[in-house]
Amino acid sequence: MSEVKLVATTRTEFGKGAARRLRRANQIPAVLYGHGTDPVHVSLPGHATMMSLKKANALFTIELDGKDTLAIAKDVQRDPVRQIIEHVDLLIVAKGEKVSVEVPVTIVGESAPGTIHIVETQNVELEADAAHLPQSLEVDIAGLEAGAQVTAADLKLPTGASLVTDAEIVMVAIAVPRSSAADDEADAAAEAAAE
Repeated sequence: MSEVKLVATTRTEFGKGAARRLRRANQIPAVLYGHGTDPVHVSLPGHATMMSLKKANALFTIELDGKDTLAIAKDVQRDPVRQIIEHVDLLIVAKGEKVSVEVPVTIVGESAPGTIHIVETQNVELEADAAHLPQSLEVDIAGLEAGAQVTAADLKLPTGASLVTDAEIVMVAIAVPRSSAADDEADAAAEAAAE
């Protein structure tokens, strides 16, 4: 995974007003913490940070006062209406260190004809090397018949990663679509009208 380099500046003002001024200046307030150090309040470049956070589990190189620090985004607070980033919590990591992250699961393939797939769980928690965090995991449902289930234990994990989520959790279930009584009545009425 490639690292995203962001140049941060130390923040000296705190509170809502200071955060609003930063955001108006296209900066994002953030805090850098971990590895037994005191939290450092910083501001990050707005556009570059927003673009890099579109990828799940991105690894950042934060340059602060000429010193580089590796970090991952642990929490991103967004405005619920405008979806702009209001604040980022960055966890300091080291290459080779294992960290726990949530990884989205994507479905690939088509189940057997006449069946549908029901996504039961959209994310799993993994423990993986901080420098090699997966952005997503794929679940291949090609040809699966009705009644089949894919559990977390069936996922193909990247080398060196281990599953934190319960292995018995169902990720995807394959079923035959059922119609409701109202659907059956509507179909019968449509057939009668057609005759």
